Amino acid sequence: MQTTFDAIVIGSGISGGWAAKELCEKGLKTLVLERGRSVVHSQDYPTAHLKPWEVPHRGRVTQKYLKENPLISKAAGFGEETKHFFIQDKDHPYVQEKPFDWIRGYQVGGKSLTWGRATQRWSAHEFKAPEVQGYGMNWPIGYEEVAPWYSHVEKFIGVCGSKDGIEAMPDGEFMKPFPFNCAEEYISQKIRENYPDRHLVHARWAHLTDPQEIHLQQGRGQCQARNMCMRGCPFGGYFSSVSSTLPWAERTGNLTIRPHSVVHSVIYDEESGKASGVKIIDAETKEIHEFKARIIFLNASALNSVSVLLNSKSNRFPNGLGNDHGLLGRYVAFHNYRGWVSGELDQFQDKYYFGRNPTEPILANFRNLGGKDPNLDFVGGYTVFSGAWRGRGKEMSNPSFGAAFKEAQSELGNWHVYMYMQGETIPKFENHVRLSETETDPFGIPQLVVSVGYDQNDENMLKDFLTQAQEMLLKAGVKNIVARDSGQAPGLDIHEMGGARMGSSPENSMLN
Repeated sequence: MQTTFDAIVIGSGISGGWAAKELCEKGLKTLVLERGRSVVHSQDYPTAHLKPWEVPHRGRVTQKYLKENPLISKAAGFGEETKHFFIQDKDHPYVQEKPFDWIRGYQVGGKSLTWGRATQRWSAHEFKAPEVQGYGMNWPIGYEEVAPWYSHVEKFIGVCGSKDGIEAMPDGEFMKPFPFNCAEEYISQKIRENYPDRHLVHARWAHLTDPQEIHLQQGRGQCQARNMCMRGCPFGGYFSSVSSTLPWAERTGNLTIRPHSVVHSVIYDEESGKASGVKIIDAETKEIHEFKARIIFLNASALNSVSVLLNSKSNRFPNGLGNDHGLLGRYVAFHNYRGWVSGELDQFQDKYYFGRNPTEPILANFRNLGGKDPNLDFVGGYTVFSGAWRGRGKEMSNPSFGAAFKEAQSELGNWHVYMYMQGETIPKFENHVRLSETETDPFGIPQLVVSVGYDQNDENMLKDFLTQAQEMLLKAGVKNIVARDSGQAPGLDIHEMGGARMGSSPENSMLN
């Protein structure tokens, strides 16, 4: 195999696929390294069309599988129909100094096959909030610089949503959204009536509701509203790197994808003072290979990318590539998803909905916008995902067949309404990852030690959400409201970030 390229991309998920597309389009011969197996769009979605009765255990995994995989089986979207897109716990062990559920998917396409597909833009507030609210340093870039790139991405991947003119959630390049059902429309209206500064609107989702020419050129089609996305979509109705960016890059003739390539480290050239290549271990043969390139993109997800950098040691960088000040692996953050509130509506007993909408409404952040609210005991903010559904079939004390069962299925209960939070967590020096000095993975690479936890700011934000969500639903006429803290460990949000933060100088950050 060829060993020298213009560029190397480590990781084939969402950002890796995008790096490959942009590099190949510009004429660079590009190697994409993926530690997992190959997945080809449409060909490698074995459960995509299975009916519930065609799945051996009706979507549940066996007790044996659960016992062997207590961690990965917690993941959102994990089940019998999707487990082939998630790792097994033994595949890549790590050390939990504090509880942390690290959810991973090792295959070409990475977690772009199983992501939630929500694509809200950051607002100008997010880029300035740390200094404005006094909890950190600003980003060295702003919304105005990023906005054209948001548009560039949205047009290509296809995003549905509505233009609402909300400061906290900027508008973008949208196709028509999936419509609200009657209960969601009602809740949105009631929130608008009671809270002029709160907006429950269509979230932005990477689903093709009205495919444009650029999407048809990718070979993708309209979302069929099956809500079976995480099995892999043979229609290309949602964006993944295997349905979109990687095939697009491949058409240029400049792309080489090498699966089963576990990246050991980035090679540093002492003479040139630059990274010159990548060392990998073949996952099938355990052979070591080196590939050279003048440009290296590290897109192996936040924690795996940091792990590679920490393991990229040289005379110049004994503590990991670029890690002169010990900041590599620091300031790891995540999203706080612990808060859930739900209840029932008596209204709309004569209404139902059609199709399986794969999207949800969103309540844009309304906390600490433009500065620290003196009435709040936390910094940062949270968005709220919401929705409403109606069950089919009344509760039956005993299983039935025939006419009684059929009659029970035709009776509908109340509408169920829910809200759950996506809370900002503040990057902190003590929240970090590092390499273990004693434990290695099956390839002899040091395991990652994860030391990331909640703080009082997270607890105060959670308390505020639970209070506000209950209040909003109560004012909307929702009954039997239940609020709960899931107590889940960090990581189960699958939104880990940081570890190689961007800043204004080498003294306070890893990246410019």
